[in-house]
Amino acid sequence: MERPFASVTVTEKAARSLRAGHPWVFAGEVLTPEQPCPDGEIVDVYTQKGRWQGAGFYNSRSLIRVRVVSRNTNDRMDEAFFARRVRYALDYRRTVMGPDFAACRLVFGEADGFPGWTVDRFGDVLVSEVLSLGIERRRELLYRLLREALAELGVTVRVIYERNESPIREKEGLACGKGAYAAPGLEADPDGHTEIAENGVFYDVDYINGQKTGFFLDQKYNRAAAARLAPGRRVLDCFTHTGAFALNCAKAGAEKVTAVDVSADSLAQARKNAERNGLTDRMEFVQADVFELLTGLAQQHLRPYDYIILDPPAFTKSGATVDAARRGYREINRRAMSLLPRGGYLATCSCSHFMTDDLFRAMLADAAGDAGVSLRQIEARQQGPDHPILWGVPETDYLKFYLFQVV
Repeated sequence: MERPFASVTVTEKAARSLRAGHPWVFAGEVLTPEQPCPDGEIVDVYTQKGRWQGAGFYNSRSLIRVRVVSRNTNDRMDEAFFARRVRYALDYRRTVMGPDFAACRLVFGEADGFPGWTVDRFGDVLVSEVLSLGIERRRELLYRLLREALAELGVTVRVIYERNESPIREKEGLACGKGAYAAPGLEADPDGHTEIAENGVFYDVDYINGQKTGFFLDQKYNRAAAARLAPGRRVLDCFTHTGAFALNCAKAGAEKVTAVDVSADSLAQARKNAERNGLTDRMEFVQADVFELLTGLAQQHLRPYDYIILDPPAFTKSGATVDAARRGYREINRRAMSLLPRGGYLATCSCSHFMTDDLFRAMLADAAGDAGVSLRQIEARQQGPDHPILWGVPETDYLKFYLFQVV
């Protein structure tokens, strides 16, 4: 078909990356555009030899100059195209999540062919984050298509709440902010709370003021795996946030669960969730810096726990700080390993894609050496399948989760 779009020519380096499956073309890889292309619009990408590589969103203000959305020359990039993409994303979640489709990530950016867009579903509430100009220009269309596709599945959307607070938006030339998306049939002034059930545990989700979209859905099945080790154990859940790992362990039959976080607001939400699930009799909540808490226990030669869970925030969000992050991960894992008795259990993870699995494993080996223990691996896991890993796009592969016995 005749191509109606503007075009750019890219370097051979960019062409190799595109052929390998990565959808980004960086600013230094774009040669002089052959035709003017408005920012946020579709542009065709060609090699210097004139070979078509794909079509994507162009943005002259972004370091990521082109975000490829199609590699099929028959795609017209019209409403029907985006409607298909939305349905592909929903069909995939219905298949891989089954009954958990009610609370899951519906759209995971590049992994679903929607670069710079994520959508989490909490029942009849959708929380959206837009990080690319191309998606921003089409968000009204995409929201409508998403609501229509869900309606066909019997799901009526009550709220679409936008959490567009990331500084990445500024690099795209976009303003930051948050608020309810206004459209007929949607609540214009929601209270910001909704309830979900995960692994049989109920949670109040604060999608306006909670971190990210209000709840970390990517650890759903890792929490279930961690809970299988909990019956009869004394559990220390570090960086508990709103209590998800702690609640799963308490519900599974842990003798006692101590949930620790530095945030008073997060602990208040965790207590609320514990009350909702009738688990307060076997849980306690401690506001503390985790590093300081573990150090204090070691100094007192106390080993009150036989199961420790480490779910810290990302210690690095760029390649430049990986070494410092590695030292942080090593120290906190060393302290946890040193506190556990022989035969105790450790769950540990990293949610930064810059901290690759190879780096994380090497760090754990060093930490075990420092602590004078050996690790017996029980499981190695990743993010849930509603956050699919697209091969060729390492940015989609970010969560590492390990279960060990200390021997």
